[in-house]
Amino acid sequence: MLKYTLNRLLIALPVLVGISIISFFIVRLVPGDTVTAMLGAHYSEEEAQALRETYGLDQSLVTQYALWIGNVVRGDLGQSAFTGQPVLAAILERLPVTVQLVAMSVGFALLMALPLGILAAVRRGGPGDFSVTFLGLLGISVPGFWLGTLLILGFSLYLGWLPSGGFIMWSVDPVENLRHMILPALALGGAVAAVIMRMTRSAMLDVLGEDYVKLARAKGMPPRVWILKHAFRNALIPVVTITGIQAGYLLGGSVVIEQIFSLPGIGMLSLQAINNRDYALLQGTVLFVGVCFVLINLLVDLLYAWLDPRIKYG
Repeated sequence: MLKYTLNRLLIALPVLVGISIISFFIVRLVPGDTVTAMLGAHYSEEEAQALRETYGLDQSLVTQYALWIGNVVRGDLGQSAFTGQPVLAAILERLPVTVQLVAMSVGFALLMALPLGILAAVRRGGPGDFSVTFLGLLGISVPGFWLGTLLILGFSLYLGWLPSGGFIMWSVDPVENLRHMILPALALGGAVAAVIMRMTRSAMLDVLGEDYVKLARAKGMPPRVWILKHAFRNALIPVVTITGIQAGYLLGGSVVIEQIFSLPGIGMLSLQAINNRDYALLQGTVLFVGVCFVLINLLVDLLYAWLDPRIKYG
């Protein structure tokens, strides 16, 4: 297991290098730079040149990248040009908001998707199956920002049950924290629930046709035994895979939901970095999310051995 983990980490290194290269160079394709964003509309070329020298922007892109990646290897993601705050500190400050949002979104998706996916597979061809299939297609088709807007209109403005935005730290008020996070989690997790639901149904259908499940049913085992113990556990591997992938996507794709609900997470931080052309901050957030995505996928792979002991790692 240790050898497999180390091999996966070594394989992930080229991926992370590719992410760093893309995040570094693509942001510089946008018109303007950090200096013009800081100085505004009226500035002299002498002032701009002086600031570029201060931040090292007067050097070639290859030199800038080499200096930046060298600092990254030492654990230094640089400093924000606008706030002067270390990038890593800014990310860690916003990280709990995004982690809670993603965790609640995935939790909601699993609570909704797993029972409905199992129901659709067991009742294949029946009204329950068609209803679940319709919900899955609807969930995939509805954009997150549209669902978030509807949730605000329905549960906040019309019914007044939940706040429309903002964030309260868990340490300050746990109840208010959950009240502020319910709607964003539902909006972000809707599409994920639909994807997991369809995958659960498909995986369960494959397993229900296996001989050992048919034998368990022929022996007269109660449904909760042959469905949950024999069928569902063996159908979990593809479900865990898609859940891990979706969690990684949510970690980096929460920008829109955080903007709609005014959540001070990593997505909002990235958006501010884009608007300000804050190169160091944007590069740092993209690279940080990439590392998290790789680690989540590694964790999913390691979970396979627990779900199916027949899987061996070399």
